Amino acid sequence: MVQHLRLVVGLGNPGPGYSGTRHNIGFMVLERLARREGFDFRRRDKLHGLEADTGLGDRRLRLLMPQTFMNDSGRSIRAALDWYGFQPEQILVLVDDMDLPLGRLRLRGQGGAGGHNGLQSTIQYLGTSVFPRLRIGIGAPAENPAERRALTVSHVLSPFSRSEQSCVNAVLDVALDGLDRLKEQGIEQARTWINGFRYSPAPEM
Repeated sequence: MVQHLRLVVGLGNPGPGYSGTRHNIGFMVLERLARREGFDFRRRDKLHGLEADTGLGDRRLRLLMPQTFMNDSGRSIRAALDWYGFQPEQILVLVDDMDLPLGRLRLRGQGGAGGHNGLQSTIQYLGTSVFPRLRIGIGAPAENPAERRALTVSHVLSPFSRSEQSCVNAVLDVALDGLDRLKEQGIEQARTWINGFRYSPAPEM
């Protein structure tokens, strides 16, 4: 039982202009959870973000969507940890990952930023890279490194295509299932299941 998990943070950019973009897939996981369980997020200025909670007693989880823009996500996470008295190892950060193809996820208990500004900000504000994160693949815009760098911003700020939607829906469901497994089974067992997921489109009838 992972009784230590207390806060789940989805990373993204605030505002309707960024809704549904690849960079916001962390937000999308928590938004799907809210729709599934019928709760709403509320603005908490002291946390610089939108907050909700789910579950009762020892199973209660705080949920946070920073509204600071991606590059300053750590400020909101630091404020939440300070307000609730949580430790970095008690959080799970949901974040997009260009190094993973769409349809793949990777759960880790610690690690570097991997070039992701939201993770870099979080590491800076927390003063440690030892906190669980679920990297959610969004695919890369190109294989050539120079072309990839040139297209990175437009890629992460673009919406998923219609042909990608079935895969995105499956990934969001897997992320939520993975969260349940993390709470019930612990990070090692949850990691084996989540990291082993491969998206397979439903056969055409």
